[in-house]
Amino acid sequence: MNDAGFDLTSTIVHLGLGATAVPVPDLAWTPEWLGAYGERFASDGDDGRLVCITPQDATWRTWERHPAGEELVVLLGGRVDIIQDLDGEHHVVELRAGQAMINPRGVWHTADVHEPGQGLFVTPGRGTEHRSR
Repeated sequence: MNDAGFDLTSTIVHLGLGATAVPVPDLAWTPEWLGAYGERFASDGDDGRLVCITPQDATWRTWERHPAGEELVVLLGGRVDIIQDLDGEHHVVELRAGQAMINPRGVWHTADVHEPGQGLFVTPGRGTEHRSR
């Protein structure tokens, strides 16, 4: 057991079957890193969750959706609008520091950043898709 602290902006935590929590260091949002992460935890299926803190310093250039489940978003600082595409209509959720929301399973979403900050994400990463904004 390792009781050392770690930086959640450079190390993600994978929440998996059997109530496991596994730190995964050297976070890199590259196809190679994400592929290796997906292979390592493939046996958790749709129940695996990726937990991370990411800077929210610019409006997102893409939309994303998570077919494996719902995503929890907690804004730790700043001011951000999360935009969800619900049946072709945009639904805007305004978030300020300390506020949270849930992106439903399979719903395309993106973000407009009005004041930079950080977000905590608990994401069902399996099968995540992206498209241009």
